[in-house]
Amino acid sequence: MERRDERERGRGVVSIGAVARRVRAHGGQFLLLAALTLVVTLLVSGMPRVVNGHIQEGLRAYLGAVPPQQRDVTYSTGPIAAPDNDTSLVAAHQGDLATLEAGMPPVVRRMVERRWFTGETTAGRVVGPDLAAKNLMVDLGLRAVPGIEEAGRLVEGRWPADAPKGQPTQVALATDAAAKLNLRLGSRLTLGQPGPPTPDAPPPTQVTVVGLFQPREAADGFWDGLPPLLRVVEPVGDGQPVIAVGVVDGAALNRQAVAGWPLTFSWRYRLGADGMDARELDQVLDGLQQLSREAAGRNLVQGLDIPLRQFSAEVESARTVLGVIAAGVLATLAGLVALAAGLLARRRRAEFALLRARGGAATTGAGRSLAEALLVAPPAATLGWLVGNLAPGAPGETLWLAVAATVLVAFALPVATLAASRAGAGRHDLVRARPSARRLTVEGGLLVLAGLAVVLLRRRGLTSGEVDPLLVSVPVLLAVAAAVVAMRLYPWPLRLASRLAARARGSVAFLGTARAGRSVVAVPLVVVVLAIATAAFCAVTAAGIEASRDRAASRVVPADALILGDRIAPETGAELERLPGVRAASPVLYEAGQRLAKDAIGTETRLGGVTVLMVDGPALARIVRESDVDVTVPAALLAPAGGGGPLPAVVSPTVAAELADAGLDGSAFVSAQGQRYEFRVAGRAESFPLLRADSSRFVVLPWQSLPRRDYAAVPTGFLVAGDDLDGEALRRAGDAGQSRFQTDGAVAGRERPRGVQVLTFADTRRQVGEGGANALLAFGFAAGAAGGTVLGLLAVAFTVLAGARERGQVLSRLRTLGLSRRQWRGLLLVELAPLVGVSVVTGALVGTALPLLLTPVLGLSAFTGGVEVRVAFEPGLAAGVVALGALALGFAVAVEALNNRRTRLGEVLRLGEES
Repeated sequence: MERRDERERGRGVVSIGAVARRVRAHGGQFLLLAALTLVVTLLVSGMPRVVNGHIQEGLRAYLGAVPPQQRDVTYSTGPIAAPDNDTSLVAAHQGDLATLEAGMPPVVRRMVERRWFTGETTAGRVVGPDLAAKNLMVDLGLRAVPGIEEAGRLVEGRWPADAPKGQPTQVALATDAAAKLNLRLGSRLTLGQPGPPTPDAPPPTQVTVVGLFQPREAADGFWDGLPPLLRVVEPVGDGQPVIAVGVVDGAALNRQAVAGWPLTFSWRYRLGADGMDARELDQVLDGLQQLSREAAGRNLVQGLDIPLRQFSAEVESARTVLGVIAAGVLATLAGLVALAAGLLARRRRAEFALLRARGGAATTGAGRSLAEALLVAPPAATLGWLVGNLAPGAPGETLWLAVAATVLVAFALPVATLAASRAGAGRHDLVRARPSARRLTVEGGLLVLAGLAVVLLRRRGLTSGEVDPLLVSVPVLLAVAAAVVAMRLYPWPLRLASRLAARARGSVAFLGTARAGRSVVAVPLVVVVLAIATAAFCAVTAAGIEASRDRAASRVVPADALILGDRIAPETGAELERLPGVRAASPVLYEAGQRLAKDAIGTETRLGGVTVLMVDGPALARIVRESDVDVTVPAALLAPAGGGGPLPAVVSPTVAAELADAGLDGSAFVSAQGQRYEFRVAGRAESFPLLRADSSRFVVLPWQSLPRRDYAAVPTGFLVAGDDLDGEALRRAGDAGQSRFQTDGAVAGRERPRGVQVLTFADTRRQVGEGGANALLAFGFAAGAAGGTVLGLLAVAFTVLAGARERGQVLSRLRTLGLSRRQWRGLLLVELAPLVGVSVVTGALVGTALPLLLTPVLGLSAFTGGVEVRVAFEPGLAAGVVALGALALGFAVAVEALNNRRTRLGEVLRLGEES
């Protein structure tokens, strides 16, 4: 083959066949290089698709959880008077429904799922015998709603039409609204202007009810307009009217306008995620702002920008985290490519030396390697790119990155060839020699660069949504720096162990520690540390986020379940404890907007309002213990009952500072349910369970220490601890207690209270960890941990293969001296265990330290309900490191055994002579 190649070079021809033959001769090594190239380009092309797919699915789920009304873009006008005898006012404005949509920015227009137009009169006072029978004061608006025939279903009568001149205006009412107003089919009403008559008031209008209808689907967005069509609006106070809306025909509404009734119009568009590309999130936000600027004299109401900005913040934070993970994975892959290229170049060192001896230039071997790499890398990269593009999701603009990665992989082999040729012959497994000044400079520069990156990271932080090459590469720099330090330090204890082993009986420990202590493992050690550090970073950060989500859920529901209502009868707690599965129940009282006072008569301070929370401290501590939630009850709230004097209170730092400035830190008063309670500041807390995350003004009082009064405090909720709780049973008990207090309590209400709300810790915890970009973040951590582990094991295999020939020669010579197979396995374990152990432990330590450094600047609180992510030592981490080290060591022994089976004893000796 060599002679054929020389003849082809003599003719000045670079034969693809010759290159192919050389590739086939070293097929195993080139196959490994091709596989790495394929993996790199597959990740470059496939991961952006997978990430975009997760973002798109997250956006769809996130917007699906947003109340439908918040996804509406609504244009509206003020009252408009019709020109004289203008019979086209309603029709002209109805035509603007398509015009306004056409004028929207394209990214917003594509999101429009449904659209509605309404026109209505201003509400007027309506009177009639059926209303007088119930002594009802009602304001009625007349509304034209195109499409109501499809959205509604007639129960009685017919849909209204334009009545002949002189006849009453025909109107249809929802059955529930009609029942509330004591109206029925055929009811006659007179609609006039509310208040005293004015000269410019429109004349009264006769109205007759011609139809009663029900919605085909009450949740349909068709019925979401305000005021609502399906129900009446209750009066907000005494002497205020009930507000209702009736449906009329468009022509009849236009007749009202001609008669002098001002009309208001609205155009409502419901947006959805199906027409939105998550990659255009910024453009959508800009488009919504553009709508506000170009409303053209109309009122515009939209609330979608708020949830979209929240989702965008989550995505940007997730992308930053993914950038850190990707940097570690790609750096590990780059190290594996360098290891593969170096292994191939070392195996062919004799071939390149022969070329040089026959008159070849110093770059002849590198040129040959480049030709071979160009024959292998581009096809593998193309295949990886095509396979990656099969992944679900929108593509990313990464073609240039794939091309750059392919070029770097192709040039890695000739660079390794030059390095191997310059290294020359001799032993390369010694570290006793003094390192060169160049190498010391490079290693020192890496340490300085890592330290500088850490300083910049702490000062500048990471720009959310952007990838700063230096700062995102901090994990890589720290891992490399730690590997360099470990490489320089770990031979020293091994040499000491070798000296001790030399005094003991047997040669296995001595030979193993001696070889392990003088082996050069620079690149393999760095790659293993990088891989394990990436995996450990993902695992530790994910565990910290999960623990923080538990704390976030505990702050909302510091028990197994929480019942919230208006005022619930105190004996409900005993009834709850009799339910199956309930072990304990404790009352809570929550009231916002209360004022602080200087004395018992209520002399108010100039301090702001506070939120008052009352909890039974000992009962809360028991429930926290029974529910196993991450909540600490302050000692100030555990005061025993019956103590005199001011109540010991836990307050927010803001309130504590204001009370101290006002000289009230010794004693102050606060109201709750109309009763004033004297308290003193006994403790401070930045936050407290059951309060909003952003609450900065609160006072928490111990329920068990409240003074006895005629009007005792009434719970507004209950905390429940138990197993397998029945949410419906809790809701029924809460509703019964609330209704009982409403009807039998000291203050009886007229209206039936709304049902209580039951929150469980499990549901709250699930909501904190679902939706938004949480799936993307979970995918990134899982992929990073799994990928780092697999790549770490692959790097261990490269480490074993890199020294396999030298170990084979030693093994062959020792076998001729009588070394048994069992002793050989022991020697292999002793030699590889320090390298594998140092690599895994160093990587795990770096991966554990990285979250402490990066978590404050990654913005991970967006995924934990606003709770700060705190990373702590996990006992399982130590077990995981031990298990991973054992797996890596077992994998290394298996690779070595497999490699030795492929080469017989005599072949190893002959190969050693050639090299």
